[in-house]
Amino acid sequence: MSVPEPTVRQALPAWVYSHPRMTQLEIERILRPSWQVACHVNSIPRPGDYTAFDLGPDSVVVLRDKEGQIRAFHNVCRHRGARLLDGDGHCPGLIVCPYHGWSYQYDGRLTGVPLRESFPGLDRDAHGLKPVHVEIMLGLVFVCVADAPPAPPSRVWAGLLDELTPYRIGEMQPLGPIGEEHWEVDWKIAMDNYLESYHVPIGHPGLNRLATPDYEDQSGVPGVARGISWLRDTPSPRWSERAYQALLAKTPIDLPAAQLKSWRFYSGLPNLGIDLYPEQVDFFQILPRGPGRCTIRYALFGHPDSRREIKALRWLGSRINAAVNAEDRWLCERVQRGLQSPSYTPGPLSSIEKWMREFHEQLERVIPEVRQPTPPAHFAPNGRE
Repeated sequence: MSVPEPTVRQALPAWVYSHPRMTQLEIERILRPSWQVACHVNSIPRPGDYTAFDLGPDSVVVLRDKEGQIRAFHNVCRHRGARLLDGDGHCPGLIVCPYHGWSYQYDGRLTGVPLRESFPGLDRDAHGLKPVHVEIMLGLVFVCVADAPPAPPSRVWAGLLDELTPYRIGEMQPLGPIGEEHWEVDWKIAMDNYLESYHVPIGHPGLNRLATPDYEDQSGVPGVARGISWLRDTPSPRWSERAYQALLAKTPIDLPAAQLKSWRFYSGLPNLGIDLYPEQVDFFQILPRGPGRCTIRYALFGHPDSRREIKALRWLGSRINAAVNAEDRWLCERVQRGLQSPSYTPGPLSSIEKWMREFHEQLERVIPEVRQPTPPAHFAPNGRE
């Protein structure tokens, strides 16, 4: 009796990566009900320090209150809806709306209303800033704007936390401000790319010279994929990679041997990446900026260390990763353009692309239409759901 071959999973149809209705549904059904990284706890060390984080039409301000607690609020004045804060900074004493001057305590209470007498019967207690759910894991501040958040990150990542503990990420300091890049790429294409390493030997020759592709050592838990790239012993022919190898080998760093010999990549669905190197750690988010466009939001962290060797390692590591990032951007843009061809039909996915398949299954659970070969009629501008 013959055994049937396993069904090969297909990639998603091209329209899914460029349709405006998809972007709306992804924000509504996937991203708003998810936990998103706003910053590191040490990005806002003093009372009044804040970071503002935008997610589609939502904006969240995360700040440290007078008791040292980290809080999050919708970044919207309760008077006429003006955005309160932008970027990173410090509020000296109060959060003050730039439009009419309504002011709020660090705990969100409305405390000041100019011309208070012109608002008869105003209940200030009923007009404080609306809170947002907060969870801190590994020193990273996660927020969720949905009323009913899903399982907290500490539960989702529980099976992997032992691997992350040696890095002591919560004790790290920011190595620079949170940055952004804007790509002409749908956010799902960029996330697909990060979730698979099948492309590394061809698409990232420098990374492949330096380390093994991480599909050789993959693991994960539901919702989080992990890959390890083991640093090669053979010196690279390129000076920056070779200098990184040599300097890492002779610089004492407080990590177990396995972590010193590897680069580790963690992908949290739907849109988070955490990359761990011996000398520094980064996080990034892939955020939709409309159909076929996205924003990459990222930050670097490390332990305070003034040694020249550590500074050189961080410079070399960042140089190598800047090349990898540029290659990813170029590759993803080629996919975005290629998917516009009427000749394209979804191709088969490799077993190495299993985390990408999990991502697609998450999309399919909340937006079942993604498996249809063409956009459904009710996705048309004048259609109805």
